Amino acid sequence: MSETRELTCINCPLGCALTVTIDGDTVTVAGNTCPRGEAYGRKEVTDPTRIVTSTVPVDGGDIARVPVKTASDIPKGKIFEVMDAVHTARVKAPVKIGDIILSDVAGTGVDLVAARDVAAV
Repeated sequence: MSETRELTCINCPLGCALTVTIDGDTVTVAGNTCPRGEAYGRKEVTDPTRIVTSTVPVDGGDIARVPVKTASDIPKGKIFEVMDAVHTARVKAPVKIGDIILSDVAGTGVDLVAARDVAAV
């Protein structure tokens, strides 16, 4: 028994309308205009991942919160656990872009990093 899913590719500004068909272990992707669309469609139905972005409070900084993001994509099912960890985080200024805010966030093997500099005041 096959399953068909309609997706919009997010790998580039074209936003191709994809039709992904899953038939047992076989996944076929149609509607993509480039190889990245095919890879996205295949991955989205077999192992969806996301990059998580948020902010973390900064003590003694020239801004109150520093934007943060996961250094790479994480399993979609771990987003809420990552956000629970983000909500407990707090850093002291100064912060440099790329600084690790949380290492191995929520056991994903991925670090949460600062996405901009924050100067100390």
